[in-house]
Amino acid sequence: MRRLFLLAGILGAAAALHAGVSAAEYPDKTITFVVPFAAGSATDQLARALAQDVAAQTRQSVVVDNRAGANGFIGAQLVAKAQPDGYTVFITTNTTHAANEHLFKSLPYDPVKDFAPVTALARGGQILIVNPKVPAKTVQELIAYAKANPGKVSFGWGSSSSRIAGEMFQQMAGVQLLSVPYKSNPQAVTDLLGGQITMMITDVATGLPQVQGGKVRALGVSSLNRVPLVPDVPTISEAGLKGYEMSFWFAAYVPARTPPAVVARLHDLLVNAVKGPAARQLFESTGIEPFTSTPQELASFQHEESQKWARTIKAAGIEAE
Repeated sequence: MRRLFLLAGILGAAAALHAGVSAAEYPDKTITFVVPFAAGSATDQLARALAQDVAAQTRQSVVVDNRAGANGFIGAQLVAKAQPDGYTVFITTNTTHAANEHLFKSLPYDPVKDFAPVTALARGGQILIVNPKVPAKTVQELIAYAKANPGKVSFGWGSSSSRIAGEMFQQMAGVQLLSVPYKSNPQAVTDLLGGQITMMITDVATGLPQVQGGKVRALGVSSLNRVPLVPDVPTISEAGLKGYEMSFWFAAYVPARTPPAVVARLHDLLVNAVKGPAARQLFESTGIEPFTSTPQELASFQHEESQKWARTIKAAGIEAE
């Protein structure tokens, strides 16, 4: 086994030198973190926190490039086609790398073949929020309201996690909701505040500030345990839909064929950044939990998650588009 690891290290170093890049040289210029969702989204917030720490570690600038839209397709395609040199990094979620392949009949990218995994970054739950004018203060009251107004209660979503959370709610509650897609969750929140949509189930990082500001009403959280930041908000499961659970995760990828030595260096930078002050502050204020891995562990985790999301999507009754 030791010989295998030694051989892998030699081959990785050789590949890096062949590509004209070595771990010792990397990085020597600006790194771009591509985010497939809009500014203000949980993924964006995490990417910016990590960028601060990676920049401090390397003394190189790190920019965040938001490429929102098409359920993450735009950002994923950009990274898949980028130079495999470690300077274009995909900070993404289960949307692009576990759910999309089951939501669409074909993808303009391959979530496995087009990317090299670097590390998992974090994971978290979601929060069910409604416009304050909605006459429902509990999950059960929302279900009753939806049943009394079939097809008129709308839910917005800007990610696969948010969409499937809403679809699952609809299926488990036995109600008919109007699905309204957005480029990203922050845009859906804007329309929720304006009363254009009734409800949404979004990541805590995006929804919590609106709850704390009294602009929306929180009815439940999607995790099986309550979120310490909002201890008075019950889980959706305990509030009436027993067994309801929906979580999400973040991870970093680079284009396939990126030299292994560069992947290893980037892995160490990102794992250190997850432990850094900017990320720690984000975790404490949003309830997101740090969650790191080796590249190999991320590859295995992604495979398992893809199978899980396939089952979840089928259970929610969602047909591939």
